[in-house]
Amino acid sequence: MMMSGALKNTVGEILHTFARFTAVGLVLCCAPMAHGADGSRSPIAIAAAGNSRDLYVAGSSARDIIVVRRDDCTIARRLVVQEEVTGLALSPDSHTLYATTATGNVLVLDAASGRIDGATKVGHGPVAPVASADGTRVYVCNRFDNDVSVIDSATRTELARVAVVREPVAAALTPDGRFLFVANLLPGGPADGDYVAAAVSVVDTAACKLAATIALPNGSTGLRGICVSPDGKFVYATHILARFQMPAMQLERGWMNTNALSVIDVEKKALVNTVLMDDVTLGAANPWGVACSQDGKYLCVTHAGTHELSIIDRPGLHEKLDKVTAGTRVSEVSATASDVPNDLAFLVGLRRRVKLGGYGPRALTIADDTAFVAEYFSDSVCAVGLPSGGDPGYRSIPLGANGESSEVRRGEMLFNDANLCFQQWQSCASCHPDARVDGLNWDLMNDGMGNAKNTRSMLLSHRTPPVMTLGVRDSAEYAVRAGMKYIQFTERPEADAVAIDAYLKSLVPVASPRLENGELSAAAAKGRAIFERAGCADCHPHGLYTDQKQYDVGTSKGVDRGKPVDTSSLIEVWRTAPYLHDGRAATIGEVLTKLNPCDRHGRTSTLSADELAQLEVFVLSL
Repeated sequence: MMMSGALKNTVGEILHTFARFTAVGLVLCCAPMAHGADGSRSPIAIAAAGNSRDLYVAGSSARDIIVVRRDDCTIARRLVVQEEVTGLALSPDSHTLYATTATGNVLVLDAASGRIDGATKVGHGPVAPVASADGTRVYVCNRFDNDVSVIDSATRTELARVAVVREPVAAALTPDGRFLFVANLLPGGPADGDYVAAAVSVVDTAACKLAATIALPNGSTGLRGICVSPDGKFVYATHILARFQMPAMQLERGWMNTNALSVIDVEKKALVNTVLMDDVTLGAANPWGVACSQDGKYLCVTHAGTHELSIIDRPGLHEKLDKVTAGTRVSEVSATASDVPNDLAFLVGLRRRVKLGGYGPRALTIADDTAFVAEYFSDSVCAVGLPSGGDPGYRSIPLGANGESSEVRRGEMLFNDANLCFQQWQSCASCHPDARVDGLNWDLMNDGMGNAKNTRSMLLSHRTPPVMTLGVRDSAEYAVRAGMKYIQFTERPEADAVAIDAYLKSLVPVASPRLENGELSAAAAKGRAIFERAGCADCHPHGLYTDQKQYDVGTSKGVDRGKPVDTSSLIEVWRTAPYLHDGRAATIGEVLTKLNPCDRHGRTSTLSADELAQLEVFVLSL
């Protein structure tokens, strides 16, 4: 069975960059709005409150906030923000709207008038603001600083930063406000071990410190959404559950990637279990947003890769989990709790998969008996009535006039679309979130078997051939087409590959969090001189920071022992850990020291501790 890749043309080009500026501004607008280069809005976040009739939607590429009336699904007004909005949250009384922006600000808006009342500077790449139930604090995930800002709502000052694991992208507070559960997008640490997985961090809000780190099942990556049940007993996190231990020989029955929902016990701060969102012969790729209905009956999950909404019977889910935990067989596969993460039929009878009218459903909120879904690529919001017995209906709310899609925008859609894949198990973005890395090693069979390699970033791949660690593909163009055939197991029109090429070529590096006001720090400036003196620039010359050649640097092992490896670009290396071809190095510091015993990765053995630190900070500033 091969799934159709038919797509509806939509609008817009998206080039997400994190420029470091501080100017902010917002005006109420009644005229036609500015938007992405070819008309896109790219709704990325959505917020609502039970005591407000309004729904707030962030148009990231349009740099605006669209206010939608929940009762009649009409657009009430649009607010133009002179920054890319990355997240939204309403205060408990619905009077204040908090908007995180790509420039590192949290804007404070009067929700009724749209007037900007202030701004708080936070970290690099802030997303997912959360307002406390008592209205005294706002919590913000600083994605690229790997921490969470705690903001005093009254003084609008940052009280603390709490370090988490890696790239926090979503957060949820318990109803009593005691704990903030944070979804870390990627695994931390090396990738060459038997266990590699992302985690959920738990912040003690009173002490402003990390209370726990909850390990998810082996292969967990791509965490995108998190929510807390209305009774405060459980947390739900959406993610990919990768089967990276297996060579990528096929896709059937989730051989490579499955798509999961993890359930966490709040009181114990421990994983209850992980259930698969897929069906036996049909994947539910790229689970993203997750939310509970206020009555606790339903748990909803968006599937960004298959353009669907899952509506789950929440009490039924817990009843089934309780039974299998007690040792009762609940399905053909699940006789014990340890069987559940491998059971593709666990949700049969408990879940409805609703095919939505738009593309790229991401952010989700539930108000009254309706799930509102931001459809990123369709520039729309979908309103889905939660079922009371019959099939749920839905209504699409266009957020702007659609025009013809640009090649870049269409390529981004295809890169994130699991309709290109056999049985919809995965999209390109499953292993390359935001076209970067998933933190795992994969045995892709293109250079033999039994020699798994670390996932590489797609940034600059078309400008730095060859590609793949051993250079087995002479160009990124060839790799894109081979990926469709041998990783997604499908044949696609050449026009699809051309569009994906255009998207990948459009990628722009994100500024390193190690920079200071956009410039090298004093330590990094010293490190740049050491970079030259130690011979690092011989293979990583300034510019693209690769000479595009291959060398045996003594890191290959097993069947690859002695084989030369491609010299990777160091641009944006600060976000592509772990390092070396098999991901054995958790940090650049390890690459320069214990994993460079013969000075084949630069002459670093004679450097002092201070010099090594300066060299490392320079590399991480690129």
